[in-house]
Amino acid sequence: MSSPRLRLEGIAAKLVRLRKALTIAMTYRAKPADGVAWVTGASSGIGRATALELARRGFTVAGSARSADALDALAGEAKALGGRIIGHPCDVTDEEAIERAVAAIELAHGPIALAFLNAGIAADWQGGRIDIGVFRETFEVNLFGILNGLAALLPRMRERRRGQIAVMASLAGYRGLPMAAPYGASKAAAIHLCESLKFDCDRLGVTIQVVNPGFVETPMTANQKFPMPFLIGVEEAARRIVDGMATGGFEIAFPRRLAWLSKFTRALPYAFYFPTLVRATSRDRGKA
Repeated sequence: MSSPRLRLEGIAAKLVRLRKALTIAMTYRAKPADGVAWVTGASSGIGRATALELARRGFTVAGSARSADALDALAGEAKALGGRIIGHPCDVTDEEAIERAVAAIELAHGPIALAFLNAGIAADWQGGRIDIGVFRETFEVNLFGILNGLAALLPRMRERRRGQIAVMASLAGYRGLPMAAPYGASKAAAIHLCESLKFDCDRLGVTIQVVNPGFVETPMTANQKFPMPFLIGVEEAARRIVDGMATGGFEIAFPRRLAWLSKFTRALPYAFYFPTLVRATSRDRGKA
């Protein structure tokens, strides 16, 4: 027979789970009937696969990237699958172009109910030398590209008191990693940005989420020479992202094993973290 203390602990645990479920239920989730979904970086990789997955699930998708030809090909593929994707070419680093694109999308297709600010790059960088150009280019796309999208979206969603925004970051943004200073720093900034903005977005009725994937088979990872544990396919990544948009919490992180391992490393003191990473990466380089 369980003790009163154990029974109380069980009740408390159930209340915590109920509160979490109610919070998720009360959080706005975009549906196809609410408006269009907008995906940046839609010409390749995770953005392309996510645009197709959203179209499969009934959304009209506005896809943005710099290549109009790639967006036309994406629209054709979606049509063959019974979905609808409309290309709106633009460069996420151009603030005025993003504002014009958002205005054009909403004028032509109705309100943007769901946005996936996904565009990103991982520039080649060799440790030991600070190349300002590489850092600036990476932050212009991976951070300021997000900010340009948010600047165009949030006033419109605030006026409607409704909207959902998912921001692409990475598990690489959790802690510093070898040979990843520009990319990892930009993703850490994106995570921090979303965490800070959540307080404001909650008051505005806007759902904001951060997407933290591990290694995914994309053009970005195709030529990497280092080991990539728990690598998953891009279609599977897209399914997990769209599932998370529909039912997940603030963070959409996957694959689960790598996500939990990465979360564990965040709790390690520096005295343990740095030598552990040195040993792990030295061993991995020997296997590569």
